[in-house]
Amino acid sequence: MKKTRQCIALTAAMVLLVSSCTQKEVPDSSASPTAGGAVTLQAAQQAYLEHVDVDYSYNLALKMEEIRSNEALGYRTAGSQAELDTGDMLKAEMEAIGLTNVTKDPFTLDTWTFETAQLTYTKTDGTSYTAELGGYQADFTTDGPTQFTIIDGGQGTEADLANLDVEGKLVLIDINQRDNWWINYPAYEAHLHGAAAVVAAQDGGYGEVSADALNAQDICGPEDAPAFSISRTDADALRAAMEALGTNELTVTFDARSNVELDGTSYNIVGTIPGKDPDAMVLMSAHYDSYFAGFQDDNAAIALMFGIAKGIIDSGYQPEKTLVFCAMAAEEWGVSNTRYDWSTGAYNQIFRVHPEWVGKVVADINFELPAMNEGTTDQIRSSYELKTFLEDFSSEVPAVDGVFADGIEVIVPTQTWSDDFSLSIAGVPSTVTALRGGFSETHYHSQFDNADTYSEEAFRFHHNLYGMLMLEYDHCAVSPLGFSTRLSAFRDSMDTERLAGVTLADGSNALDTLNAALDTAEQAAQTAWAKVEEVNAAYAAALDAGDTQQADTLLAESRTLNTQVLEAFQDAEDQFVRLTWEDVSIFPHEHSQNNLAALDAAVECLQAGDAATALDEYLYLVDNNWYAYDWSRDTFDYFTNYVLDQPADRLMWGAGRVQGHVDLFDVINSLQTKVESGDTDFTQEITALTQAQSEENARLLEQVTHELDSLSGLQEKLTALAG
Repeated sequence: MKKTRQCIALTAAMVLLVSSCTQKEVPDSSASPTAGGAVTLQAAQQAYLEHVDVDYSYNLALKMEEIRSNEALGYRTAGSQAELDTGDMLKAEMEAIGLTNVTKDPFTLDTWTFETAQLTYTKTDGTSYTAELGGYQADFTTDGPTQFTIIDGGQGTEADLANLDVEGKLVLIDINQRDNWWINYPAYEAHLHGAAAVVAAQDGGYGEVSADALNAQDICGPEDAPAFSISRTDADALRAAMEALGTNELTVTFDARSNVELDGTSYNIVGTIPGKDPDAMVLMSAHYDSYFAGFQDDNAAIALMFGIAKGIIDSGYQPEKTLVFCAMAAEEWGVSNTRYDWSTGAYNQIFRVHPEWVGKVVADINFELPAMNEGTTDQIRSSYELKTFLEDFSSEVPAVDGVFADGIEVIVPTQTWSDDFSLSIAGVPSTVTALRGGFSETHYHSQFDNADTYSEEAFRFHHNLYGMLMLEYDHCAVSPLGFSTRLSAFRDSMDTERLAGVTLADGSNALDTLNAALDTAEQAAQTAWAKVEEVNAAYAAALDAGDTQQADTLLAESRTLNTQVLEAFQDAEDQFVRLTWEDVSIFPHEHSQNNLAALDAAVECLQAGDAATALDEYLYLVDNNWYAYDWSRDTFDYFTNYVLDQPADRLMWGAGRVQGHVDLFDVINSLQTKVESGDTDFTQEITALTQAQSEENARLLEQVTHELDSLSGLQEKLTALAG
């Protein structure tokens, strides 16, 4: 891998020494100041490594667990007193380790406090048993133990509830939120039927570590359609008690206190290490709210950030830029009744509290689940434009025995499940410690996310990696952004056959025109990246040589270049980042391109008389029509319209990112009925799908036209900054 000057290597001796060290002490290395007395980046990174105290960070993560809303389970939720108290504790800790200008940045949010949910019933052996339940963000308080009927609602679908009387009752359901549907669908469906609340047991997808696991996710629904989480063990025991009575119901006592309040206040906590350049920042972030104890998500992440800050301060490092450390509130939820109800603290921080940070922050380093050893490769999820820089840098990070033997992989782009997405779309290039598959299916958002998951080796590795990365960014005059990665991903996302068939207003086909525009933009991107590398290499060399006059001159001369690079990045995020109905980041053309592939295949199936395959393999892929299969029209429309019709201030980071909707509810329900009855006349459904194809082809033309204009604009910006 090509090495650039902006990524200064540790000496081979140091790499070997540190890679064999898993204790707190790091051996001396051969790095040293230059002849002129300046401290090189290499020496600064070594000094930082020598002052990292992983034990400090681990103990801070444990300390955070002491502040909770629910005494039995934990919970430090958006705007709750537990979150506010934790913010105050973190503010005091920032001051104690030597961060300066420590502030509490207030923002408005909807708050949720979950104090308890206990369900008591008589088991088959005649004994009384109390099950501890987890909570979702909903407003439900019993004012003490209250008698309810709980009824077995299957999966809580429209069909499951059709012949049940659930009025005023608790509805016990099974759910797999990874493979089937989110909790808001059965919760709202039961709400429409007059149920008091849904009690959901995981049936795979999440909480798979144990049958005793509880699990909770952001509810993405209204606060008056409540849901609670029950373990697989307790759900099975409830059903066994019902079966013993020969019924599908059971009388229980329920005691719950779950309160949502609109328009409350919480705080992001910010501390700094002031740099010589007041107009440039390197940002580090993590969120301090949690479900359950939240050891990995996100106590350890906050603790990692504090450990890095402390290590830098203790090493005596004097930064060039201001290093900013932000403990963000309300990553898990924060706005009631919206599809985009998480990352509330981060969105507010960058869009509403400190929008002036955009253009000053060269990069953000965000943390999730950082003390976990899973897999042989560590992953950094990144904005497209940071990938080349990070790959060069990551090869220089010292290994730690027992963890990530295959090194570091940089994956792109940022996705919506962590705060870096909000920062990135605002115009701040961002990274996050990537979420790995296994943990998210087993321990994530359960009471088993505790210190038993701790890996000292992984935690140490991430202290090393991200502390060094922060110093690396600090030695860049210009945000190290290369635009070729995004352009390459754009090209790879194109369905060449389909786009070749799209005719533009001037008579050319979309494929050839897009490829030509990408070629031109790529040439500009390569020239721009060479310019950024050249400037950063010269600046870092001047700093290493102790030539402050030359460094200051280079920095002053590169101000405009840095502004242009970050403006080009923000423009790329604005123009090219869109979301599917499942919150996956895509390029604009992918929305209609993917829909058309599914619609075309479904029409072919129906023309061949095969409705089952059209239903089972294709129609569910179109937008959010997966939910048309099992839910009432009212439920389907409710969760469609709250994406399409809500104002931007409620949609937050999702505003304007979903590009349209194909409503196939009636087609899907009609086909389901015909499959059951054996009816093979699909004329009506084919007509409806043909109309949808026509509308989606028109939308694809709009998307491609937008992309061509945007590629031209990006190419002009890149050409200007390289000039």
